[in-house]
Amino acid sequence: MKALTWQGKRTVTVEHVPDPAIHEPGDAIIRVTSSAICGSDLHLYELLGPFLDRGDILGHEPMGEVVEIGSGVTTLTVGQRVVIPFTISCGECFMCRRGLQSQCERTQVREYGSGAALFGYTKLYGQVPGGQAEYLRVPRADYNHIAVGTDLPDERYLFLSDILPTAWQGVEYADVPEGGTLAVMGLGPVGQLVTRVARHRGHRVLAVDPVPERRAMAERHGIETLDLDDDVVAHLRDMTHGRGADSVVDAVGLEAHGNGGVALAQKAVGMLPPPVARQVLDKAGVDRLAALHASIDAVRRGGTVSLSGVYAGDADILPMKTMFDKQLTLRMGQCNVKNWIDTLLPLVEDPSDPLGVMDLTTHHAPLDDAPEQYRTFQRKEDGCIKVVLHPGE
Repeated sequence: MKALTWQGKRTVTVEHVPDPAIHEPGDAIIRVTSSAICGSDLHLYELLGPFLDRGDILGHEPMGEVVEIGSGVTTLTVGQRVVIPFTISCGECFMCRRGLQSQCERTQVREYGSGAALFGYTKLYGQVPGGQAEYLRVPRADYNHIAVGTDLPDERYLFLSDILPTAWQGVEYADVPEGGTLAVMGLGPVGQLVTRVARHRGHRVLAVDPVPERRAMAERHGIETLDLDDDVVAHLRDMTHGRGADSVVDAVGLEAHGNGGVALAQKAVGMLPPPVARQVLDKAGVDRLAALHASIDAVRRGGTVSLSGVYAGDADILPMKTMFDKQLTLRMGQCNVKNWIDTLLPLVEDPSDPLGVMDLTTHHAPLDDAPEQYRTFQRKEDGCIKVVLHPGE
């Protein structure tokens, strides 16, 4: 089969690799019909290479058709249409029963002290082959799928794999009070959906992004937007009675604009031999925290900051005095996808498309064009906000 593989920093290629096979009775194989490029894939493209090997298959937002099932699979049939959550979990352990599937005790990557294994996402999360490929092996398939109908296009369902439940969880964790205001840092794919979820739930939403096309997309959905400039926190306060927003979602993460010195340090680590770089990133890694610091500044006293953007540094320095003095609440974590599906599935199937999932993808491409699409997405060129790959084309 053909698959998108990591080959080095800013280098991904489509290669012919062996077809996946059933390894355990609970496995299933799907033929991938759509697979999106996630904003967090760009962290692999740019920064997290020390935790990847050449040839690793990327991608964690796939859906498709079941073509083979293991002898132990009881809830899937060949030909069934499914979305595959990016987290791999069991559904039965202590964590899963509490709606914390991203902390599944049966798939935790204990070598790195990480939570549940993820598709296509480095040694830190199990180095499981990903879904930017023609076929995908799904372990624990009875639980690790979302069964969907056959009448609606892939685009209605695809984002259930990651970014839509991630956005829903981000708003849930933000704990916006009734009649309150949510500020959103970043209008990439997750940030766009965060704003729509919050609007759907009746909140006023203010969103910050430096890219005009991203602000324009958000404005189509009734969002008040601001450019990213040195005075953006002051502007947010001016728009919220001088207090700041009741809640803030940071939908940017570790590669935020700003923190030039940290950016140089990240590049320097990337030049080290992989075993050394892994040790440095694992124990002394630092993130670019501009978006998080702005979120802490922009939220009102007693408010909540919710982190949907990915962070990976264990040596980050946070403004603890400010956080303590402002009496802030922070919530964060990988998305517990299956925890939100019963709520989200009816919304994506609603003919009125209340969360605007049909107005997010800006670029469709065959799998062969994936390297070019990674470059375009990473550079924010050509109005690129969300890329969906179609391996069958």
